[in-house]
Order: sequence, then structure tokens, then C-alpha cells
Amino acid sequence: MYEKFANVYDHMMDQIPYEEWFEQLKNYLVSHGVEQGTICELGCGTGTMTERFAKAGYQMIGVDSSAEMLALAQDKKLEAGSDILYLQQDMTKLELSESVDTFLSVCDSVNYLLQDDALAAVFSRVKEYLKPEGYFIFDLKTAYCYRNIIGNQTWVEQDEEVSYIWENYYYEDQDINEYMLTIFRRQLDSDLYERIEEAHYQKAYSVDKLEKLLDESGLSMVECFDSSMQGPPTENSERIYVVAKVKEV
Repeated sequence: MYEKFANVYDHMMDQIPYEEWFEQLKNYLVSHGVEQGTICELGCGTGTMTERFAKAGYQMIGVDSSAEMLALAQDKKLEAGSDILYLQQDMTKLELSESVDTFLSVCDSVNYLLQDDALAAVFSRVKEYLKPEGYFIFDLKTAYCYRNIIGNQTWVEQDEEVSYIWENYYYEDQDINEYMLTIFRRQLDSDLYERIEEAHYQKAYSVDKLEKLLDESGLSMVECFDSSMQGPPTENSERIYVVAKVKEV
């Protein structure tokens, strides 16, 4: 996953409202007294969100399993002169040298965990390294989003540098959405295009399932929001945010 897609990821994601998401997350943390400290971002990708939090004054750790994505994140780090520690790790087997104040996982990273035990493993690792007063915030696409917005749809985008076909198939009996990506990327100083094909899979989780897995892993769900982080999710929410903490003994 992301072996070749990494090189066009930022180009394809240029419509994602990263700044809006960053402001929502930062405002939540600040309003709960987290104005500094160390944040570990799970599934950090090319470091777009990681860089924003570093610029805001947080000590950042970015974790991703893709060497290709992290290579691009390192390029951004060098360009910005930021002090970010990037680690290539499977987040189900996370190992850190010390506890952190906050864990973040955004841009659907949790949806890529296709089995309950994989998600539970991440929650257990977070519990291991999250300070007792710390927060774990993650987002997910919902079953409504896959069923009614994305699933069984095809999008085609084209510009001078990259063209792509994005086909979706939603398997409701498994709550899994399959993404088939066919990308044509223009080669440097050439009129030739490289064809890239990748399959990606994401799974929807109900709030009840998330709460159960968090509880079994030693965490408790504090709040659950819709995509605006201004109120609880509804049956038509396309994205939700979950806030968790370590369970009080």
C-alpha cells in the first residue's frame, strides 16, 4: 500500500481541508489545556498535518508504516526546518521511548484497520504510551459515507501532471469499502505518463463497537463528534471524531 501512490498522494489530496481540520483539533486541545507537549500522530503519511502542529509549537512524532510516505515527510521537514521525529512502524506494534501527551490519528488512518483485533491492538499501544491526563483523538469515515456517498461510485480527475480513475465498491456485509486507483503520472521533462494501479481497503466501525474496543483496551470514550467537532454525530454524518482517555482506576 502506498508504494507508488505516495508520489502522487499530496497532488490528489490538494482539496482536503487540512487547515480546517488542524484548527478544529488544535482548538479542542487548547480548550482542554493542551497548549504544548508531545503529540504522536499515527498514520502521519507525508507529514502535512504533522508539520502544522510542529509549527504551532508542539513536539511532534510521526508514525507511518510506509517508507515512501515518510521519505516525502522528511523532505517537508528539511524544507521547513522543523524538529519532527519520524518513525517507520506498524501502529499495531507501536513502540516509543517515552509517554506522550496526545495521540492523533486523522485522514482515515483508523479506517485502514480491517479487523477488530488490529484496532484493539492500536488502542492497547496508545494506552501503553499515553500519559494519564492525555487525549487520544482519531477520525473515521462512517458506514453512511461509504454506503451513500463513496461506495459504488467512480470519479475521474485530470490535469497536466496527474490523471486518475477512482473506483469504489462497498461491501455492506463486511462494512468494507474497496478503492481501485488507476493513476497516470506525467514523467519529468517528458510527454510520457507512468501508469500506477493500487487497491486500498477501508472499514467502517460503529460508535458502539469503538467504545467497546476502547474499553477493553483500557481507554474510555470521552466524546464523539461529527466532522465539525461542534456536536454529536448523526445518522447522516460522513466523518466522526472520537476523543478517548486512559480509564481511571
